[in-house]
Amino acid sequence: MKILAFNWRDPKHPEAGGAELHLLEILRRCVRDGDSAVWLAERFPGAAERDEVFGIRIHRGGSWYNAHLALGSLYRRHYRRERFDLVLEDINKVPFFTPLFARAPVLAVVPHLFGSTVFREAPLPVGVLVRAHELMIPLVYRRTPFLAISDSTRDDLVRRGIPRAQVSVARCGLTQEDYAVTVPADRRAEPEVVFVGRLRKYKGAQHAIRALPLVRRSIPVARLTIAGDGPYRKDLERLARALGVADAVRFLGSVSNAEKVAALNAAQVAVCPSPKEGWGLTVIEANACGTPVVASLSPGLTESVRDGETGLLTPHGDHAALAKAIVRLLSDRALRLRMSEAALDWAHRFDWETCYRESRAVFESAARGAA
Repeated sequence: MKILAFNWRDPKHPEAGGAELHLLEILRRCVRDGDSAVWLAERFPGAAERDEVFGIRIHRGGSWYNAHLALGSLYRRHYRRERFDLVLEDINKVPFFTPLFARAPVLAVVPHLFGSTVFREAPLPVGVLVRAHELMIPLVYRRTPFLAISDSTRDDLVRRGIPRAQVSVARCGLTQEDYAVTVPADRRAEPEVVFVGRLRKYKGAQHAIRALPLVRRSIPVARLTIAGDGPYRKDLERLARALGVADAVRFLGSVSNAEKVAALNAAQVAVCPSPKEGWGLTVIEANACGTPVVASLSPGLTESVRDGETGLLTPHGDHAALAKAIVRLLSDRALRLRMSEAALDWAHRFDWETCYRESRAVFESAARGAA
């Protein structure tokens, strides 16, 4: 097939995350198997207009605030006359509304939609813009097939008015060779808690910091490591100082995969206190390092965390409940080791090759059906 993808970011973007990794792992395998792929994305400072990643041609245009308009214009100028078998639109911020202008069958790929959670991160005008565009999805994409990365995302689409029969689900994979237990769980002596993720308000690192003073009432030497960077970091640092736990919170900043694996192997418990995730890739990464996870009882995370088996779920924003769950795992060695073993078994069930095969079947069906 000849595939054209729309995504706000590409794999080289400094803020590329799970959505970009998901699309990359699928498209690189499409190219490996003989397809061609073009990826349209916003242009960021220092980036070339054209690039290539794993044989995927990257074409950048616009910026962080107008890519939803600029990439449509880029398509009309450079690709409208070119024949594609399928257009993939990754709906991961403001939609591009490709069914209105693309001259090829469209498949909407959805990691998750923000809904009202957008107001926890963005200024009110931006939040209203995103929310208004999301409300138009059932109308603009009423004849478009969807590929969701979790049952939670599929159910969200159905609640918004997309017929269930139009939504397929293929869960994310994991590059298994990149994750391993380098420090066995029974040798992790320090009560270390780790948060891995982009430092934005909606990712919830602030909840881990707010829970830490409560954790330290029971375990005074407990520490929190935060691996990741982003525009919310200074606020998090101020919060740690205000709560008197700055000396117990370590900010690693942006980390390589090897550094992330080392941080996960140094921890007895990982936390993911997010209000909403498409799936929870960082949960599976932690599990692949033998680290159980305490997470919010939120969409996506209710699937990636097997409550009571690979980790514990607590009501989102309930810092006392979050602290209690963390203390339970830090203090109950037998429970922690049992969950560590179960977490490893769970994580080993996911790989990108399986995700690709399931997704590729949906690609082919979308291309045939719309044609």
